[in-house]
Amino acid sequence: MKLADMFSLKGKVALVTGGGRGIGKFIATGLAEAGADIILTSRKMKNLEATAKEIEENQNVKTLAIACDMAKEDAIDAMLAEAVAKFGHIDILVNNAGATWGAPTLDFPLDKWDQLFNVNVRGVWILTQKLARIMKEQGGGNIINISSVMSFRGSLEEAHPAVPYNSTKAAINLLTMNLAVKLAPYHIRVNAIAPGFFHTDMMAYIDKPEFKPIRDAMVNEIPLRRVGEMDDIKGVAVFLASPASAFMTGHIMVVDGGLIAK
Repeated sequence: MKLADMFSLKGKVALVTGGGRGIGKFIATGLAEAGADIILTSRKMKNLEATAKEIEENQNVKTLAIACDMAKEDAIDAMLAEAVAKFGHIDILVNNAGATWGAPTLDFPLDKWDQLFNVNVRGVWILTQKLARIMKEQGGGNIINISSVMSFRGSLEEAHPAVPYNSTKAAINLLTMNLAVKLAPYHIRVNAIAPGFFHTDMMAYIDKPEFKPIRDAMVNEIPLRRVGEMDDIKGVAVFLASPASAFMTGHIMVVDGGLIAK
C-alpha cells in the first residue's frame, strides 16, 4: 500500500461525539480532510451545525449534525438510528464528548461526581457497546477514545478543582485497553489519545487576566513551552483512524508537548 493510501479515509464514515467545538472539532476537521464523511453529535445543535457547515464548505465530504445527550441511553439510541439510516455504516467512532465541573475537593458534591462519570465513562461505554455491535456485523471498525494527560497525574486545586475528572479519564484508559483485547476478534481496533493542554473553549478561562500566573506556570511546565493547537492533534487522529496504524490497538497516545515526560 502506498503511503498516501495508508492515511486515506475515503469511503469511511466517522462519528465524533462532542464534535461541535474544541478537540472534537479539531479531530472531525482532520478526518474530513483525510476523506471521511462526518457525523457530529453533542448537546448543543448550534455548535454542531456551524462546524458541519464549515467542514462541508471546505472539504468534499458529507456531514450530519445530531443533538445528543451522552448521559441518556435513549438519546444515544435515537442518534445512532438516524446516523445509520443516513450513511448505512459507521466505520470510525471518536468518543470525545466529556464534561468537567469545578468545586473545592473537600466540598465537591456527589451529584456532580456522578454527573461527570455518567458523561465521561458511562456514556462512552453505552455508545461504544452499541456501535461495536454494528461494527461487528460490518466486519470491523475503529474506535478512538479521548482521554487526558490528567489521567496519569494529580492536579493542583487552584489550577483544576475538578477532583473526579482525572479518575474518569483514567477509567477511559483502562477501558480502551480492555476493549482492545475483547473486540480484536471482531477486527475492531480501540486506541486512545490523551491530550495535554490545548487551546479550546473548555480551557478558555485560563486566558483571562486573573489566571495569567496559572497559565504562565502551566506553559513553563511544558517542555515545548506552548499549548496545543488544531494541527497538533488532527494528524494523530487521522493516523489512529487510518490503515497507517493497522497493527496498533490498546494504545494510549499522549499528545502533551512533553508534559508527562518530565
